[in-house]
Order: sequence, then structure tokens, then C-alpha cells
Amino acid sequence: MKEQRRTVDVKTNPDKPRRFVFVLLDNFTMLCFSAALESLRIANRMAGRELYSWRLVGEGGDLIRCSAGTAFKLDGDLDELSREDTILVCGGIDVQKATTKRLLGWLRREARKGLAMGGLCTAAYSLAKAGLLDGKRATIHWENADSFAEEFEEVNLTKSVFQIDGTRMTTAGGTSSIDLMLKIIADDHGEDLGNAVADQLIYSTIRTDQDTQRLSTPTRIGVRHPKLSQVIQMMEKNIEEPISPSILAKDVGMSTRQLERLFRRYLNRSPKRYYMELRLQKARNLLMQTDMSVINVALACGFASPSHFSKCYRAHYNTTPYRERGTQAARLSV
Repeated sequence: MKEQRRTVDVKTNPDKPRRFVFVLLDNFTMLCFSAALESLRIANRMAGRELYSWRLVGEGGDLIRCSAGTAFKLDGDLDELSREDTILVCGGIDVQKATTKRLLGWLRREARKGLAMGGLCTAAYSLAKAGLLDGKRATIHWENADSFAEEFEEVNLTKSVFQIDGTRMTTAGGTSSIDLMLKIIADDHGEDLGNAVADQLIYSTIRTDQDTQRLSTPTRIGVRHPKLSQVIQMMEKNIEEPISPSILAKDVGMSTRQLERLFRRYLNRSPKRYYMELRLQKARNLLMQTDMSVINVALACGFASPSHFSKCYRAHYNTTPYRERGTQAARLSV
């Protein structure tokens, strides 16, 4: 990318650059890391001086691989940091396995110094596991939200693209790292610099912590019927205690038969079938991402009987919940 050489006046004049320490976990997502790093690099270029510096660390201090398989040379191990440093943990696939006892101990020790800390993509899990998000607003990639909410009830989980609560920062992954960094850059040095960085990134819409990470229901399912979208949203919010189709229909001002026709026309399935698929999808997320018992997963997804849960799961995924859990456990132990 060819960047236009121009200098932007900045609000502050720090004696030394603000340093970000990127903690790269095994199988971290390269996009969330590179989006954050490039934002800092471009901020330096636009300002005409070094406002930010960075360091890459991780367990062992040698090489770490991202989820795409590319290896990165680390600058160092999980060593003691300065109180002025900002830690950004970069997560990705199998964040539970990558969140080791040593990492948790290191995060807690550095947090006691008062360092600002952030979790990019799935790394909110690492911060929460260390107890550093208790009582805080936080976000995580939507695919991990169900398991996170079950395991960390003391964290106020949101669906935002990023969250900043005091000295704790979290992002939903992907390009949301850009939104967080633009917010930090604007707070540190003024909105002009933040906007200049966004322009260089060809980032025409800067999102805030009020923006949600997923597409709206109509856009996501490709249907723009308002009552159908309303019913689906109600289903998504009531997984543990499912609502009957007759009540859903009544709540949006139509008959059960009309609701049936609506689902058949736009989604080629009945409301009951669609609702079941939502519940089974959440169940699979919990089986793959938590150590919850199969019985508790069943209850969390609205199944009163483990046998009924197993029967429905097998019909949809062609395997049982117990086998799914066993396959995931074997993969994580490798």
C-alpha cells in the first residue's frame, strides 16, 4: 500500500513513545494482531515521529505460530514489564489450551502493577480466566460468546466490536482491532490523527463501542421481513427456556399458521426446526469450547432430557454429544 507522506499535528508531546507489548498466544489470529500493529505504525508515520513502540513476547520467547501456520520471531519471553507498558494479548483458535498456568500467573503479576491490558479476538478468555475482567464490561468473538457467558458470569459480556472499561480493553476479533486502536490514538493524540490513520487504512467507517459485531438479523439470514426478524431475535434470546411457536406468533401479532407459512417461505423450514437448529448450534459451541458436562449443556440449551438432547444432536450433526466432546478433548491434548 502506498501511503501519502503528510504530517498531522498531535495533541500531546510525550517524552517517550507509549509501548505496547503484544503477547502472541499459540494459534493467534494474524488479522487481529496485524490490524492493531499497522494502526500504530501508521500513526507514527502520520505524526512524523515515534509516538508508539512495540514488542512481541510469548511463552519461550522464541517462535510462535499463528492460526494460518506462519511463524513469528518473538522479541522475548514473558518477562517483567514497566508500569507504563500496555499489554495486548492476541488470541485465536483453541484459546483455552493456549491460556496456560504460566501465562495466567504472569498476567496477574503484571496487573498488580496497574498495567493497562487488552485481549484481542478470543484473548478476552485469557484475561477473564486470570480474573482480570471481573465486574468489567467486555466483548469476545461472537463464536465464543456462548461458552464465555457460561464460564464467566461475573463479566458483563456485550456484543460490541470493542470495549474499554477502565484499564481493561477487549475486542471481538478481525478488523475490530482497528477500531480499538483508532480510539486509543484519538484519545492519546487527537481525532485528527485518528482520522488520518483511518484514511491510510482505507477505513471509511470508524466503529465505536456502541456498534455490534454481527450483521443485523435481516442481513445475516438474507430476509428483510420485519416480523420474521423479530421472531428470530426472540428465539436467539431465549435458548435456555424456549418459547412455543404459538406464543412467538402471538407476540408479533399473527397466527401460528401465518408464522409457519412465513418460515416455510423464507427459510424453507418450520419455526420449530429453525429454533431447534439454533439451540443445537449453541450446544455444539459449549461442547467444543467449555468443559461443561453434557447434561449441563443440554439444560443450558433448553433440553430437559439428556436422552432427547442426544437424539436431536445425533440427527443434526451425525454424532452424539459425548463423541463430540471426546473428539474435541483428543484434539486439544495433542
